[in-house]
Amino acid sequence: MNAARRTGGRLGNWAALLWPALLLICLIPGVLPGLINPLGLGNVGAFEPPLWRLTLTHLGLVLLSCVIVLGLGLPLAVAVTRARRDALRQLAETLVGLGQTVPTLAVLALAVPVLGFGWAPTLLGLIAYGLVPVVSNAVVGLRGVSPGALDAARGMGMSARQRLWRVELPLARPVILAGVRTSTVYNVGTATVGAALGAGGLGEPIINGLSQQNTALVLTGAVLAALLALSLDALMSLFAAPH
Repeated sequence: MNAARRTGGRLGNWAALLWPALLLICLIPGVLPGLINPLGLGNVGAFEPPLWRLTLTHLGLVLLSCVIVLGLGLPLAVAVTRARRDALRQLAETLVGLGQTVPTLAVLALAVPVLGFGWAPTLLGLIAYGLVPVVSNAVVGLRGVSPGALDAARGMGMSARQRLWRVELPLARPVILAGVRTSTVYNVGTATVGAALGAGGLGEPIINGLSQQNTALVLTGAVLAALLALSLDALMSLFAAPH
C-alpha cells in the first residue's frame, strides 16, 4: 500500500509539472497556431488581446469564484452539520443543488438585467455552479469524522470551537479539498460562457470561432481551457491528497 501511495504521489508530482508546462508552451506566440493551422480547420491569426492575457483573465475569474465559493460554502457546511440541524442541512443541500439544475445560459441571462455585462454576472454563474461540490463534500467530510475522535477531544476539555478547528476540519480536509478541486475544474469550463457577456477569457476564441465558422479558433480556445483545467486539477491534487 505504501509503495502504491508513493507511486501515485510521483505520478501526481509529474502531472503537476507536465500540464502547466504544456500550457506555458502553448502560450508562446506562434506555437499553438503553428500546430493547429496545418490541420486545415481554418486559420488562427494573431490575437488581441494575446492568448496569455486571455488565459490570465480566465484564471482570475476561476480563482476569484473559487475563493468566494469556499468562503460561502465552508461556513454553510459547518453550520448545517452541527447537532440537531438535519432539517436545515437538507434544506441547504436542496437550495445549493438548484444551482446546477438551471442551465448556465439561463443563470447568466437572468443576471444580466440586474448586474449588467462583464465579470459580475459571470461570477454569479460560477458561484452558483461551484457551490454544489464544495458544500456537498464539506458536509460529507464533517459528518464522517469519527465519533471516537470527538469524544476524545471532549475528554481533553476542548470547547466546540476547538473541536471544530483542531479535530473536525483537519480530519475532513482531504474530502473538503476534493470538493474544491472538482468545483474549480468545473468552473474552468463554465467560465468560457462568460466571454459572451464581455468577461473575456478563453471563451473569446471559442465564441469568435463559432460566429465565423472557424473551427481552428474554437479548437484554440478549447485546447487552452482543457490544459488550464488539467493544470489546476493536477496542482490541487497535491493538496487534496491525504498525508
